[in-house]
Amino acid sequence: MQKRKLGRTGLEVSVLGYGAGAVGGLFTKGAAQDQERAVARAIEAGINYFDTAAKYGDGESEKNLGRVLKALKADVVIGTKFRLTAADRADVGGLIVRSTEESLKRMGRDHVDLLQLHNPLTAKDGGDNLDVDIALNEVVPALEKLRQQGKTRFIGFSGVGEPAALLKAVDSKLFDTVQVVYNALNPSAGGPMPKGAPGLDYGRLLDRAQAAGMGTIVIRALAGGALAGTMERHPLAQQQVPPIGSAPDFAGDVARASALEPLVKDGVANSLTELGERFVISHPGVSTMLVGYSTLQHLEEAIAAVNKGPLPVAAVQRITG
Repeated sequence: MQKRKLGRTGLEVSVLGYGAGAVGGLFTKGAAQDQERAVARAIEAGINYFDTAAKYGDGESEKNLGRVLKALKADVVIGTKFRLTAADRADVGGLIVRSTEESLKRMGRDHVDLLQLHNPLTAKDGGDNLDVDIALNEVVPALEKLRQQGKTRFIGFSGVGEPAALLKAVDSKLFDTVQVVYNALNPSAGGPMPKGAPGLDYGRLLDRAQAAGMGTIVIRALAGGALAGTMERHPLAQQQVPPIGSAPDFAGDVARASALEPLVKDGVANSLTELGERFVISHPGVSTMLVGYSTLQHLEEAIAAVNKGPLPVAAVQRITG
């Protein structure tokens, strides 16, 4: 599987990553043997970046992923995340230390490769939304202390929230990586926002991150599953998936995904999901793409898709036009 540089970190990561979150659900609700089988297959296929977070399954994802990687004696790149609540604003540094220690304990590790802020970044602070200035002035120094202590090698943030705040954080060059919302329904992180498309304009975030020397980790590559073109969800998967940056509701995303069916009929890809995955990796500014899996079959399909490589330029233009 193709490897790409993760910005200035010096790491090379597989273009397809393993998302161990709740949207796919295998690592929050799946059987232990299925989890181990999936990770073994992922590593065999060349996947070397695994993503989790303290929030996923209230720690279940971290615990399960740590157990499986230890059992497989896997040498892979691991990223996790922490989230600040409103009460945590009084002691940002303290929360980050506590959350990191708890994450490491759940995973049975003494460090991670990448530690990331999970809150949406905004101009105004409140609840789950974090003022970008708090992120830059309080979160980053706390993360740098953990880096100095060897608890993490690199630091990053989730690129969700208000585009202006995300671009400010990227342009600061204080973080090593950013998670970028980028998919065939909202390609604005990689180019112009399509005319009449709903959602947030991410202002070519991929290009800005590349200019800042940051690694980019694409999230919502399949728009939370909407790019499968159906409302049906696997039993392990998160049953209600609020869109991020795209249509106002999941049904709207599914409807827009169905409008891409002509490309499948024309033989550009074998399925909408393959189309969506290959669209993402077609952008040279993407370091790795996270996909969430409910089954081994989902993983196999994603592996097959990315191994076919990027879409033809004409197909990308049909999607973004």
